[in-house]
Amino acid sequence: MSKKILFIVSNANSIGPNNRRTGNFLPEVAHPYAELAGAGYQIDFASLSGDTPYLDALNLADDPDNLAFLIGKGWADMQKAKKLSDVDASGYEAIFMPGGLAPMVDMPEDPLLKKVIKETWERGAVVGAVCHGPVSLLNVKLSDGTFLLEGKNVSSFTNEEEENYAKADVPFELETALRIQGAIFHKTVPWGDFSIADGRLVTGQNPASAKGVAEKMILLLQS
Repeated sequence: MSKKILFIVSNANSIGPNNRRTGNFLPEVAHPYAELAGAGYQIDFASLSGDTPYLDALNLADDPDNLAFLIGKGWADMQKAKKLSDVDASGYEAIFMPGGLAPMVDMPEDPLLKKVIKETWERGAVVGAVCHGPVSLLNVKLSDGTFLLEGKNVSSFTNEEEENYAKADVPFELETALRIQGAIFHKTVPWGDFSIADGRLVTGQNPASAKGVAEKMILLLQS
């Protein structure tokens, strides 16, 4: 199999009753992109609708990896993201779902996304997500009828972090939802760097954790 990783990104650009502007959180795309591309992986982008994805946190463009993504190949490729239904995900060694508030809008229930994650997991590939990106793992049912999350050690943006960030905007608290579907939830202090691998499933807590998720994915891919 070729060294390819598929980033699956949200198409949402607003969330909540006040239409808070949002998108995919820049460092949660750019930092994993830098790590994975630096390790020799080809990164392709897919979005749920095939429309041009949005980026949030452009105010963080002075970060070297963020800037390199914006002015280099990364953002140019992301803007040309294919529609997920037009992508053969079986050709990728891993899939990765970055966060931002946007995935909370279009990723909790999308049936094709659930199918892609299920099939990726069951064929033995790596599945990664960070911050609000693990919302994509909700409602993924495996062939044996169990939830993918059941009994898995995972992390995501925490209830405590959401309290002071976007509690009024999100449709539900992600940490709570993951626990309800059987996940064993792990976290560190708010906004601290924390990521965890459970077999081939890699998740991270927040923007500071995005690089660590990519590093753990690389270790799995190279083992």
